Amino acid sequence: MTEPTLGRWPVALHVPVAWGDMDAFGHVNNSVFLRWFESARIAYLEEIGMLERMERERVGPIVARMACDYRRALEYPDEVEVTATVSRLGRSSFAMGYRAHSRRLGVLAAEGEGVIVLFDYAAGRAVPLGPELRTAIEALEQRGPV
Repeated sequence: MTEPTLGRWPVALHVPVAWGDMDAFGHVNNSVFLRWFESARIAYLEEIGMLERMERERVGPIVARMACDYRRALEYPDEVEVTATVSRLGRSSFAMGYRAHSRRLGVLAAEGEGVIVLFDYAAGRAVPLGPELRTAIEALEQRGPV
């Protein structure tokens, strides 16, 4: 797989901002953005069949790293479009990118990055991504933005 086929943001979720997402400072708490990114990641992993594999073989994702850059404070009421992509493939890991766009404000509110390792939970170690998973990621990325 070549790098140019990656980074096309093929998965998107629309998430309403809940009143309970706000903190004492009157804006969405920073941890909520990571939950939104998690939801987009899970949707992506479902699309490529990784969660089925996890149930079948006990080989699946484990988060090695998460980062988030906050661009704008959000408040209730709003709806956020959260998108996900795979931006880089390694031997046994891949990098994912995340974005959260505020529909009410019409701006990028946050963007993030995570590293996901393919992990054999029975053996307790990382395993190579393999051609089937690489092909599934490439096929999903070819879809491009939703």
